[in-house]
Amino acid sequence: MKTIFIAAKDAENQKWYPVARVQYDGNYFALRYTKGALLIPGFVGFGLMNELTAEYRSTTLFPLLSNRVLPRSRPESKTYLGWMGLHADSDAFDELARSGGLRATDSIELVPLPVPTLDGNYEAHFFIRGIGHLPASTASLVDSLDEGSRLFVLRDVQNAYDPAALLLRTGQPVSLVGYVPRYYSSDFSRLVEGGGAVKSVVEVLRVNRGSPTSYRVLCRLSAPWPVGFVPCQETEYEPI
Repeated sequence: MKTIFIAAKDAENQKWYPVARVQYDGNYFALRYTKGALLIPGFVGFGLMNELTAEYRSTTLFPLLSNRVLPRSRPESKTYLGWMGLHADSDAFDELARSGGLRATDSIELVPLPVPTLDGNYEAHFFIRGIGHLPASTASLVDSLDEGSRLFVLRDVQNAYDPAALLLRTGQPVSLVGYVPRYYSSDFSRLVEGGGAVKSVVEVLRVNRGSPTSYRVLCRLSAPWPVGFVPCQETEYEPI
C-alpha cells in the first residue's frame, strides 16, 4: 500500500496542514480527507469531492494529482526525472512522492508516508528547502556540495515562523545549506532524539546545478526504525 498526504496552505496564517490522504493498493486509488482540513477555515475539498467525511475511489489517478505528473512525451521529462533520481519506468505515484507535486500556481504539496525498508530501516528522500531564505552565498555553497557527502540536522528553535524547523549544515567547516521540509520536522526530530543521532544519516544524493532551487539538492535520511515508531502520527493526519 502506497500513501501520500496532500498538504494545503492556510492563506490567512500561512501554515501548512495535511488535508487529505491518498492510498494506492495496486488496483484502486482512495482519497479520504484528514482532520487537518478542519483547521483551514472555508476548506471545501478538491473539485467535485466536497463531502469531507466520504471516501472517494478511482481506478485512475485523481485529476488533482495526475495534472502534477510530467508526461513522459515531454522533451524535458528525462532531465526532470533525473533531478528526482528516478527513471522513465518509475510510476506516477513514485514521481509525485519524490517531487512533492509542486506547482507555482497553487499552495499544495504532497507528503509521502514513509514505510520500513526491507532491512527494517526508516528512509526518506527529500529536497533541501529554504535555500532562497538564507544568505546569497548559500546558493554557491549548495552548488559546491559533493554527492555522497553527509549533512547534519539541528533545531532552529528561535524560528518565529516554525519553532519545530530543522536546519541542515555541512560538517567542517560548518555552513548552513537550508531546511528539512516542514512535514518531516516532527519525524526527524523523534528519530534523532537520544542515541538515534549517531545512527541517523543525511546524505546528499544529487546536486542538480541549474535547476530551480526547490529541486537543487536531493537528500536521503536513513535511520534505524525504532520499536513502536509511527510516522505522521499527529492528529491532523488522521482521517475525518
